[in-house]
Amino acid sequence: MCNSPTPVPYRDAGSDGTGRNVYPPAPEPLPVPVMDNHTHLDFASLDPERAQQQVDVGLALDAAADVGVQGAVQVGCDLESSRFTVRAVDLDSRLLGAVAIHPNDAPDYALRGELDNALAEIEELASHPRIRAIGETGLDFFRTEGPGLAHQRYSFRRHIDIAKRLGLTLQIHDRDAHDDVVKVLREEGAPERVVFHCFSGDAELARICNSEGWYMSFAGTLTFKNAAGLRSALAVAEPDLVLVETDAPFLTPHPYRGRPNASYMVPYTVRAMAELTASDLAGLCTQISENTVRAYGSWD
Repeated sequence: MCNSPTPVPYRDAGSDGTGRNVYPPAPEPLPVPVMDNHTHLDFASLDPERAQQQVDVGLALDAAADVGVQGAVQVGCDLESSRFTVRAVDLDSRLLGAVAIHPNDAPDYALRGELDNALAEIEELASHPRIRAIGETGLDFFRTEGPGLAHQRYSFRRHIDIAKRLGLTLQIHDRDAHDDVVKVLREEGAPERVVFHCFSGDAELARICNSEGWYMSFAGTLTFKNAAGLRSALAVAEPDLVLVETDAPFLTPHPYRGRPNASYMVPYTVRAMAELTASDLAGLCTQISENTVRAYGSWD
């Protein structure tokens, strides 16, 4: 860590007396730039009353650039955040975007009779040239159960179809649903590029991704003490299929778990990846950067 951490311009989340809502200090810069391939700039705070307070896109990306994170993929989870994503990618060339209806939101749209119209708008938003992915979409058996799962599956299959027809990357949300996610992808026929966002599987799922050519994106969860399965997955993951992300403002790496995350925190996870795989840090950064461009296209 730097002796004099770079101030985070949007460290304005306040404090609840424990420091939980204060952004952590900036890490030491990476030797070779990488990209954060999953962040939510429209969801800046862990404080429920301020969760939807949007950060300043330029300032957030400046803070990231200071530590060697040269770009990010802003990800939509519903119509509001997907619309924000389209606006954001026009604000700063360091951003690409992804748009979708999150699997946990799909049942709510369906119950209101709005899911098909929402998916039609997602497809329209995805026509923007800097929207490079459909996501995050997938299955979540942790927060949704019962009848809602049928709506999740329907929505997931529709998102797969949109990604294939538009030639876009598919960004997967998979929580407690590994087997079913893989089954649906195989039944529908996966798009050319698939990214398992915040990869949460073990070595078995990593081997499936290796065989299918699906990207595995590791987040701050890799640094958690209870993440033995993730570390075993990273150990067998093909190097040319490995990406890194924050899922900001969530999943802040150890030792700052519980505080809000942001793209400038990527170096903590990358250094953990290098240590766990006994990799040269600069070489790993180069690999991640090349992988990210293959997955999403050029930022230029």
